[in-house]
Amino acid sequence: MTDGWARLFPIAMLLMSNVFMTFAWYGHLKFTDRPLWLVVLASWGIAFIEYCFAVPANRYGHAIYNAAELKTMQEVITLLVFAVFSVLYLKEALTLNHAVGFAFIALGAFFVFKGPL
Repeated sequence: MTDGWARLFPIAMLLMSNVFMTFAWYGHLKFTDRPLWLVVLASWGIAFIEYCFAVPANRYGHAIYNAAELKTMQEVITLLVFAVFSVLYLKEALTLNHAVGFAFIALGAFFVFKGPL
């Protein structure tokens, strides 16, 4: 695996993992007429697929990134995927408060990847 691909592979896998996990956690909000036990089972099934992406992302990613960097990537990707999901699927608006909060998280991510100060 080339160095560039080795750096991008865990990011792509974490992106896929987050798409599935966002649907597992929040997709059922459009199906409030379904019994809770049914949406829990459906969410577990979706979450299994998420793990099939997340575990290899972290396994292979740890050869390039440290655990703190992997976790930081995970959180930033989670927010980006959730923001798109919230607007497109749930039809909920993102506000300036959301943008400010996400910006602070991005600032934290910057410092994680910046290295020792």
